[in-house]
Amino acid sequence: MVDISEKADTDREAIARGAIHLKSQTLRMILEKSIPKGDVLSVARVAGIMAAKGVDRLIPLCHPLLITSAEVTFSPHAKRGMIEIESRVKVNGKTGAEMEALTAVSVAALTIYDMCKAVDKGMTIENIRLVSKRGGRSGQYRRAGEKA
Repeated sequence: MVDISEKADTDREAIARGAIHLKSQTLRMILEKSIPKGDVLSVARVAGIMAAKGVDRLIPLCHPLLITSAEVTFSPHAKRGMIEIESRVKVNGKTGAEMEALTAVSVAALTIYDMCKAVDKGMTIENIRLVSKRGGRSGQYRRAGEKA
């Protein structure tokens, strides 16, 4: 584990995004809340937030962080047959929240897959990426072509 004891506590934020592609019928069922396992997006939101809070137990050598805010949001796109997933994680600490934001998106997508696999086994999870981060010694990062 990297020694961060000499680093100053600073406000930090990371934003990550990804997508799950699915059949239009599956998306319609999610939005109508008619998937047999329940309210898919509500469960996926909670799963993503829980994952962000538990990254240090999932990813070897990640520091435990005291998260001050974690959000997971969904943007369904019927014409493109997909749901975009975004997470925003904030901390005040010695290390950033990139892994927390990325893990939140990943677990939210996996939760959608799990809850919908009985009706659509062909779903794909794609393009999970860090969109931006701010705070800390390395300063700000923004992925080209992305709005934060």
